[in-house]
Amino acid sequence: MSRDPTRPEAAEMAASDAVPIRSLAVKIGAIGCVLLALALAGIGVTLWLTWQLEGGAAAVNEAGRMRMQTWRLAQTLPTSDGTSPHQASLQQQAAALDTSLALLKAGDPARPLALPGDPRSAAAYADVQRRWAALRGTWLGQTPRPSIVATQAEAFVAAIDTLVDAIEQQLARWTTALNIAQFLMMALAIGAALTLLYAAQLLVFNPLTRLRAGLAAVESGNLSVRIDPAGQDEFGLVAAGFNRMAERLQRLYEDLERRVAHKTLHLEAERARLAALYDSAAFAARIRSLDSLAGGFATRVRKVARADGVAVRWSDEENRRYVMLASEGLPAAIVEAEHCVPTGDCYCGQPQITAETRVFPLIELPRPGLPDQRVDPEQCRKAGFLSVISVPLRLHERLVGEIDLFFRQAVSLDTDDRTVLDTMASHLAGAIEGLRAEALRREAAVADERGLLARELHDSIAQSLAFLKIQTDLLRDEITRQRPDRIQQTLGELDTGVRESLSDVRELLLHFRTRTNVEDIAPALRTTLTKFEHQTGLPTRLTISGDGMALAPDVQIQVLHVVQEALSNVRKHARASEVHVDVVQSPRWIVSVADDGCGIDDAARQADETHVGLRIMRERATNIGATLDIASAPGQGTRVTLTLGATAAASAPAQQSTAS
Repeated sequence: MSRDPTRPEAAEMAASDAVPIRSLAVKIGAIGCVLLALALAGIGVTLWLTWQLEGGAAAVNEAGRMRMQTWRLAQTLPTSDGTSPHQASLQQQAAALDTSLALLKAGDPARPLALPGDPRSAAAYADVQRRWAALRGTWLGQTPRPSIVATQAEAFVAAIDTLVDAIEQQLARWTTALNIAQFLMMALAIGAALTLLYAAQLLVFNPLTRLRAGLAAVESGNLSVRIDPAGQDEFGLVAAGFNRMAERLQRLYEDLERRVAHKTLHLEAERARLAALYDSAAFAARIRSLDSLAGGFATRVRKVARADGVAVRWSDEENRRYVMLASEGLPAAIVEAEHCVPTGDCYCGQPQITAETRVFPLIELPRPGLPDQRVDPEQCRKAGFLSVISVPLRLHERLVGEIDLFFRQAVSLDTDDRTVLDTMASHLAGAIEGLRAEALRREAAVADERGLLARELHDSIAQSLAFLKIQTDLLRDEITRQRPDRIQQTLGELDTGVRESLSDVRELLLHFRTRTNVEDIAPALRTTLTKFEHQTGLPTRLTISGDGMALAPDVQIQVLHVVQEALSNVRKHARASEVHVDVVQSPRWIVSVADDGCGIDDAARQADETHVGLRIMRERATNIGATLDIASAPGQGTRVTLTLGATAAASAPAQQSTAS
């Protein structure tokens, strides 16, 4: 990532680069060089003094040897009593003295021997040299008396002693200087150590302490701490970098706090939106009235959008008009005036083709299709509304209605608000369609029930009435022909037909009033058989075997109707003396009705297919996915067996849970 040079930290770095940096290494190196130079100077002085002391000591030794050589030479000189040494020995001893004097003057490069250069030593040496020159000519050129030789030798030795004394005094001064130099070297060592410690404290440890304190403050959360650079060395640059880092962290932390606060507000808004969506979905699922649904959604949408007023409108399938279902926060005049709004007549009531969620400022709007006329929403403006948000209620591609939100200030929609409003509108549209579908289902159920009733009436009472009509025509004809015997016979048949019709009516009432238990069909079967015994006087027997899951309620009622229809056929046609009803619950439900009556031949069975009984039972069996089997022979009774599918019992618990 590239940095912007206009940013503060970049400017600070550029400014620090412009200032000459006095390196910490340079500072420490300069101090070290000064101390090293002083140490080398002290060492040089001590070495020089030591060399001078050694050379002076050697010069003292050499001067002492000259004293010895002088006395030896004085004793070797010829005497007045005639004793004369060898001339070569005299010359050799004189040469030794010459050599010693020359060595004192010139020094010896092979060993530290040098005559001190102070004036006293130089004067003493010059005196010794002058005396030796005078003595050399006297002692080697003539034969002096022994007393004179001794006097001269003592005088020369005294001059040598003066030289030695001068050298020793100079050596004493050099020794004092050496001691002073050694003391100064010790003081220099102590001063150097103290200087290095002070420099380390000043240049290293103090900046490190400040940096450590700054890091500890930052670690504890104090991002406002700053460190004084206190110089332009490496620690100064590190302190400046630390200050830039702390300032950057402080800005980032403050920006992070703002972002966290903004994100928290955003998450809270999202939570409120999700809660509103969940509430609206739950509300739509439990409400079964259109007025309550529209009113509840009006309250919820107004709360979510923080609107001053809201109107929920329904549109017909052709989208010609919008009818207000519910409103909240709107003046009565607006509610009354906009109870029914033609599509496209104003801001409210968008056409299906162009309908979308949008914000309308309440200004004069050209009426679609009528550019010369204008709709002036003056009534809304008088009520204090300045903006309207129109949210269409869409279900797939069909426009169900519209939600209009009224505001007393200028508003705008962001993506999240638009999504929430569209989702709530989708929930409302789905709920409205659900109510419509439920109404259609109820209507279909009523139609099915009416069809069932029509089939029952057609297959029972209608046939009996048709027979009575025929008998009435026959009775009228017999009366015209004056046949009393035929008249009585026809009247008897009419009386029988009327009783059968009355019995069919009672049986229909029995069928439609009978209700099954949700868990078990056995009580309803017992009730049916009890009524059958009461009507016919025939004994019945109910046998239930096996353990299985209960039948679904709609399946139970159809099974019961099949049993009732089979018993009705037994009553009408079988002339039986006993009826058995057997129920097997596992592995499949099997319900059979058997009698010991006259049975049914094939011709009668085919006639019954076009009349009553068997066709109705087969229709009921087909409706519940079962099979109906009829086994009968003339004179051997009839067995009607209803075999249910495997899913009839398995679906019962779910339907019971739904019903509860």
